[in-house]
Amino acid sequence: QVQVVGSGGGSVQAGGSLTLSCAASGDTRNIMCLAWFRQVPGKKREGVAVIYTGGISTFYIDSVKGRFTISQGATKASTFLQMINLKPEDSGDYFCAARDCRGWWRTLDPTDYTFWGQGTQVTVSS
Repeated sequence: QVQVVGSGGGSVQAGGSLTLSCAASGDTRNIMCLAWFRQVPGKKREGVAVIYTGGISTFYIDSVKGRFTISQGATKASTFLQMINLKPEDSGDYFCAARDCRGWWRTLDPTDYTFWGQGTQVTVSS
């Protein structure tokens, strides 16, 4: 099995920065797709960014392009999400997710992800 742990949330002023960390452990031989999602109460979970560590490819939603950077961590089953110039609308619970993505990688549909970490809260005040 695979366990996923995400961390690094916090509270910042608008314009501030935070970096989230995520690591998958266990049987991670085929875990090369990791993504970050965020959710606020009453809304659907939204995919923010995904990385394919087999070839270091990344994809972002438009609202975070130029401000968020997803990168590989120490292993192919770990990742960082660096967030700069944060806005109040970036607030929410952030979840890291992992999947075996042999064949295709570019998806931010939460139903495509098998393994989930616990949420870490990000609060951006204006």
